[in-house]
Amino acid sequence: MHYRRLGSSGMKVSTVALGGWINYGEGKVEQESGRKIVERAYELGINYFDLADVYGRGGAEKEMGAVLKQYPRHTLVIASKVFGPMSDEVNDRGLSRKHILESIDKSLLRLGTDYLDIYFCHRPDPDAPIEETARAMHTIIEQGKVLHWGTSEWNEAQLVEAYEVCEHYSLHKPRVEQPQYSMLVRENVEAQLRPVAEPRGIGLVVWSPLAMGMLTGKYDAGVPEDSRFGREEWAKERYLTDETAEKVRRLKPIADELGISRAQLALAWALRLPLVSSVITGATKVQQVEDNARAAEVALSEDVVRRIEEILGNTP
Repeated sequence: MHYRRLGSSGMKVSTVALGGWINYGEGKVEQESGRKIVERAYELGINYFDLADVYGRGGAEKEMGAVLKQYPRHTLVIASKVFGPMSDEVNDRGLSRKHILESIDKSLLRLGTDYLDIYFCHRPDPDAPIEETARAMHTIIEQGKVLHWGTSEWNEAQLVEAYEVCEHYSLHKPRVEQPQYSMLVRENVEAQLRPVAEPRGIGLVVWSPLAMGMLTGKYDAGVPEDSRFGREEWAKERYLTDETAEKVRRLKPIADELGISRAQLALAWALRLPLVSSVITGATKVQQVEDNARAAEVALSEDVVRRIEEILGNTP
């Protein structure tokens, strides 16, 4: 496993992370299988575990937290998020000071830890001034409940505003943004976020680097009934087209030449950007986390990247 600094901070995260979205807290992965996946990830050197309060309405935090508590806390980087509705109450959502200060305590309780290494604003909140959100994040950092705060799916203007507000009022600045990024979804990161994040020392930890499994090649011959696209029509509609399927098939010879899987190729491609601190992966089987973790060791040559870009037909 390799490790990179989280933006300009001194903390380092594994370049491959394990996330709890979809698979934890909602019964999609049996608890004992989930335990084995987390334990194997830790054995492979993964130290960054990414969660959110809204995943399974707190269930993911409870399940993964129960496994992580067996390890020394200093060996872990635990992240969670705040924004999504946690009940029908009007204030039990968003990025208001009230919701942030209440939510951090609930997340810490579910996870069974005294602090979070990273706390993300899961989405921008049009009803909460960015200054209010930034001051709330500053407060919980000063209280020792959070070490670093970040954003997820914020656009470049929102990111700049948050940074400048923090700079103006001497508040703790956001250190990381969590956008979607993969071979099939890239413009937001490369054309919009990168120019504002790099000069401000804001790192990226990216979600869905495998495009919900599309880039693994599992859909080369269609959609298996027990696959994610077979279960979730929205994911299939978003990623599976004749064009994307053909691109993924054409990536196979490159992966074969390198002696790696297409999943490893896709993860290594995302990690080619120094700005990307980590790629967040999911797993329903131990074998998947093992395969994903090996991507940390893959370095792509300029020639290989060029060949990939020719296939994708969408150079940055």
